[in-house]
Amino acid sequence: MKYVINCGGQYDKWPVPKQLTPINGEPLVARTIRLLRENGVEDIAICSNQDGFEGFGVPVLKHENEYRLGLDNAYGHWLNGFMYFEEPTCYLFGDVVFSPDAIKTIVEYDDEDIMFFASAEPLPKGYPKQWAEPFAFKVKDMESFFNAIDRAKFYDQEGCFYRMAVSWELWQVIKRTPLNRINYNNYVAINDYTCDIDTPEDAKFYESLEGRILKTWG
Repeated sequence: MKYVINCGGQYDKWPVPKQLTPINGEPLVARTIRLLRENGVEDIAICSNQDGFEGFGVPVLKHENEYRLGLDNAYGHWLNGFMYFEEPTCYLFGDVVFSPDAIKTIVEYDDEDIMFFASAEPLPKGYPKQWAEPFAFKVKDMESFFNAIDRAKFYDQEGCFYRMAVSWELWQVIKRTPLNRINYNNYVAINDYTCDIDTPEDAKFYESLEGRILKTWG
């Protein structure tokens, strides 16, 4: 299986793409690559249209994204970050601080044709978000996955979601659950401090875990 680290999204408040934010001196994307390799994964790539992702020892793939091109009515732009491959592919979100156990779970879990990994309640004490966060899609049935992406874009255009379609909305379409609310109970739950970072404060939170939780994370 190919493992692709999606590194889209850019925020003015960050001096570099947030996937390059250092966590205890190690760029976030480098951390994910290291943890994948420690679990025996060698077919790894980064998918990004931004600069700065060369030099990590894996291919950097470019894709067209309607949102980045500045097109009006670019519905489902977030979903355009999934690049199509012929072989089964695991898409990991590049702004996530993964624990070793989280990567191990993602690599080893192989029960369904399309798998979704995210945090779930009850969240650990002090978790940096007050809600569950998504981490990865692992896909063996590529045709069904990309058909679901097309359906999610269509539903987004029709106003079926209460917000722009992203990973949770795509999972709703895949599992055929109601589109007007998120179901937090039908995916592979990762219940540790694995979480994405949205602000510099989030990065500082993980820095503050040095010597405590993060020390056990490798």
